[in-house]
Order: sequence, then structure tokens, then C-alpha cells
Amino acid sequence: MTADAAAPGIIAMPPPNPPISEYRAATAPGRLALYAALAAFVAGVSLVATGLGTPGPQIAWGVVLAVVAIGITRGLTVVAPGEARVIQLFGRYKGTIREDGLRWVHPATKRRTISTKIRSHETPLAKVNDADGNPIEIAAVVVWQVQDTAKALFAVDNITEFVAFQAETAVRQIAGCYPYDDHGAGRPSLRGEPEMVNVQLAEQIVQRVTRAGVQVIESRLARIAYAPEIAHAMLRRQQAGAMVAARQRIVDGAVGMVEAALTRLDTDGLVELDAERKAAMVSNMLVVLCSDHPTQPVVNTGTLYQ
Repeated sequence: MTADAAAPGIIAMPPPNPPISEYRAATAPGRLALYAALAAFVAGVSLVATGLGTPGPQIAWGVVLAVVAIGITRGLTVVAPGEARVIQLFGRYKGTIREDGLRWVHPATKRRTISTKIRSHETPLAKVNDADGNPIEIAAVVVWQVQDTAKALFAVDNITEFVAFQAETAVRQIAGCYPYDDHGAGRPSLRGEPEMVNVQLAEQIVQRVTRAGVQVIESRLARIAYAPEIAHAMLRRQQAGAMVAARQRIVDGAVGMVEAALTRLDTDGLVELDAERKAAMVSNMLVVLCSDHPTQPVVNTGTLYQ
């Protein structure tokens, strides 16, 4: 069996058609075509009216001019701002008209309108698992525009549905690559590194929609939260972490204040404290500084050892 021969039982598939890229269609000024159609129609009507009184070929020529005028008007194409017209002649792509205004093309062509305006799409709220396996709800906003009208029209069935589906797929993939929160571990997370996540989300969407002639202008996460079934537990975990961090800061500050007070007393020589009295002072000051409730002063009329 040669290298080019197909294996038994396998049907050789024809190679795919080469990709189509946008190029400018050959057109003529629409106003000139409109004036020519009006002139031909007026001349045709005049010949028909003249031929009704006297026999001759005037009627035939008048009908021909009227038909020509109608044919010319069928080639007139109006292009509105923010739109483009894709031209097809007997099924073949013949270019795109992007200039707004009145243009003229071959009357036998098929003209299909496609929007080139900037459009935005918000993905539906998707429930997925993050990198730690926690269920989260996530949605994104994608701002896009048709850049290549030929690819957008011939490469996919519906460009709007295609972009929506690819954006949702990219969002789900990004959500599974990162945890929702790093919990102090220093890892990149969806909540802690939104700019980095948005950049990677845009790259994922661009890779998926470029083949359809779409330009992604902006993409960003619009909403991200824990799923309702674990939201309460995760909130308690975050509150506990915040409380521990606050306590740690309070203790660090209190220790610094006690150290400064002891150093100041020793430097100024206001009172001489032995090790046991220093320990009692440190204990009392830490209680005062770290307590959540107001402290009550106690007047000691004796000494520490009585």
C-alpha cells in the first residue's frame, strides 16, 4: 500500500476549503447609477409615448430602456453607518462594502448585511468548581466587534451565538485554574489577582473567536462569589481569619507599648522594679491593652508581697 492510499474501511475525506478573508468589493458610485437609471427610464417612457402615435421601433426601444433602468436600480445598495454588506455572486464571495452611503454593484449579486458595531455580551451566571474544588458562581462581560466580515459570515452559522458560547467556555476554564481565595497562602486567586485573571480570560477568548473574524476589545469578570451552599461557611472562615489577624496586630502593638514603657522607666529612673514587679506590670498592661472590655482600676494599698 502506498503512502497516499487510504486504509481499508476508511473513507478519505476531501481537504477543507481554504479560509476566506475579507477584501474590498468592486463597486461604483450609487448616485451616478441612480441618475443613469432615471435617465434611462425617462427616455424609455418618452419612446413608448412617441411610438403609440406612429408605428416604428420606438416602443421596443422604450421597453428595453425601461428594463435597463429597473436592472440598474436593483444594483443600488444602501450601507448604513456601523454596518457592512457582504457581496456574493452565484454563491461566491465577491468582497465587502464598508463605506456608508449609496453604492452600486452587479444586480445579480446577493447582498447580506452584517453589523460592525461594538457589542457587549454578559455570560450567564455559571456554577463551577475552582482549583480547590469549591463551588463558585462566576460571570464575565465581553466587549467585541466583527473585524473580518467574511469569516464572521461564512466560518460560523451565527456569530453572536458563537461568541457567547466561546466566552462561557473560557470563563469556565479560567475558573477551574485558580482558587477563589488564596487564604493567605500567597497563590494567585480569582479574588486576589483580578487583573491577571482578566488578561488570561481575554487571551482564552481571543484564541477561540479569532478564527471567526472577531476582535475582543475587553473582557473582565463581572461577578464572582461562593455558591450559596458554602457561602456561609466560607464567610465564617474569612471572619475568623480577620479576627486572628486583628488579634495578632493588637498583641504586637501592646508588646511594643509595654517594652517602651519599661525602657522609659529604667531610663528616667522614676522607679526601681525587680523582675517580679516587672512581670506583674507587664501582665497588667497586657490585660489593659488587649482586653475587649473596659478594665476596672484596683487601688493597692499594700505592697506586692503582702
